[in-house]
Amino acid sequence: MPQTTTFVFDSSLSANPCFLMGSMSHMITLHGLTASSTRCSYAFNDSNSRFKALAVPTRVASVFAKVKSKSSTSSESNNSAIDFSDPDWKTKFKDDFEDRFRLPHVTDIFPDAVSMPSTFSPNMRNPTTSDFPGNYPLDEDWHGYINDNDRVLLKTIYYSSPTSAGAECIDPGCNWVEQWVHRAGPREKIYFHPEEVKAAIVTCGGLCPGLNDVIRQIVITLEIYGVTKIVGIPFGYRGFSDKELTEVPLSRKVVQNIHLSGGSLLGVSRGGPGVSEIVDNLKERGINMLFVLGGNGTHAGANAIHNECCKRRLKVSVIGVPKTIDNDILLMDKTFGFDTAVEEAQRAINSAYIEAHSAYHGIGIVKLMGRDSGFIAMHATLASGQIDICLIPEVPFNLHGPRGVLSYLKYLIETKGSAVVCVAERAGQNLLQKTNATDNSGNTVFRDIGVYTQQETKKYFKEIGVHADVKYIDPTYMIRACRANASDGILCTVLGQNAVHGAFAGFSGITVGSCNTHYAYFPIPEVISHPKLVDPNSRMWHRCLTSTGQPDFI
Repeated sequence: MPQTTTFVFDSSLSANPCFLMGSMSHMITLHGLTASSTRCSYAFNDSNSRFKALAVPTRVASVFAKVKSKSSTSSESNNSAIDFSDPDWKTKFKDDFEDRFRLPHVTDIFPDAVSMPSTFSPNMRNPTTSDFPGNYPLDEDWHGYINDNDRVLLKTIYYSSPTSAGAECIDPGCNWVEQWVHRAGPREKIYFHPEEVKAAIVTCGGLCPGLNDVIRQIVITLEIYGVTKIVGIPFGYRGFSDKELTEVPLSRKVVQNIHLSGGSLLGVSRGGPGVSEIVDNLKERGINMLFVLGGNGTHAGANAIHNECCKRRLKVSVIGVPKTIDNDILLMDKTFGFDTAVEEAQRAINSAYIEAHSAYHGIGIVKLMGRDSGFIAMHATLASGQIDICLIPEVPFNLHGPRGVLSYLKYLIETKGSAVVCVAERAGQNLLQKTNATDNSGNTVFRDIGVYTQQETKKYFKEIGVHADVKYIDPTYMIRACRANASDGILCTVLGQNAVHGAFAGFSGITVGSCNTHYAYFPIPEVISHPKLVDPNSRMWHRCLTSTGQPDFI
């Protein structure tokens, strides 16, 4: 178990960086700072027992950078300040890591906040009664609560050398250092009275299988705690500013069967109003629990909302639930919607294979989602066993030339008679002219690498005088609109429950995810500094190459 280290608060750290403001679609953050250094620190008090046992940052950032900057990973930026010649560097690293991953808590702002016994117990379905408002029957024999000192091990593989496949090393010698994160789940003490809670749920960004599953489970768990005021904010962050959009009352009866359909009961959209306007709206509506479902950009917005609430000394818990079909959130095993996307992609791949295999010199090209990373393309390739070439953003390639993709396709046509290509949406963007356009979330609009590959393939075979029957399939919107499969359904259920547990435990500015098959809470800044990418030296990518048999295309 991790050891607790006591630090003394330095009152000279009066500058507070919790002021992320502006458009929700162009968020900026203190990139390079530790997560805790962007944590709001208003009204800290030596009497706060929680605070005394936690480290306080002493570094101050000198520059700002965008949330999505990928110039360095969070581990690289933190490791660069470590003197590995110091015999105590491991201890200092652990202390710094513990500080970075400390979870923001309501007692940071309100040191005198009083906890109460939890109203959550699977044995108690009606924690409040009309006869005794504010009084809760307790199940003292139930031992299902998580201790605040429970931790989950972040890394489980000991790499003996930096040259090991997929090695993730802290120091040049690749020494083992334990890194622990906070275990998710219900706490024995809670910091919100259920009858005083008004909870809101908002779904942002694009569609993703499992959104309705998470909404449903958040509502159900809130009701078990005793919350009766639950609303949905329609169409993402836009619902906080558009006067024509009214909040949607939610209850178990409303959400009971919504998981049987794809999409989002609440609707989705990109972009939205500024942080200040959103917090004004939260205060006006009396919302003190906000559950935000979205990806990196949405989480950056959630973190900004949390910081603004801290600045205004509002007792609001802001909890993120990572929603990205691309599986590109840092530190987490996977995000909901990913398994469903890989499964549904099999239909497109199989169709492309049948088309290619049934035609004379047939070539099937399938483009799959992957704005920054190639996880869907890689896993779908491994699952299908029908792909000859897998192209992902993390691995550069050439289409033309003697070692290019097209030359290899010619070889496959000559030796196999057909071929199937799987390409992730951001792969090969260096081969295309940039659009210089962005969507409402501030994301770069890419050229269509799938269409380009199809056109260049047709052109190439025509020029060399070889017949080729090229078929192109893009199943993106069919996959996004699917309902979650069984695996994602379980993941969504657990994420939704743990999001509510985190809010009642008094945490804010956090997100929940699966870590080495266990569930953990993370400070939002630690998971949004940049997208998680496929490591070209990882065993999984090597397995993919073994499956396809493809060479390097450089």
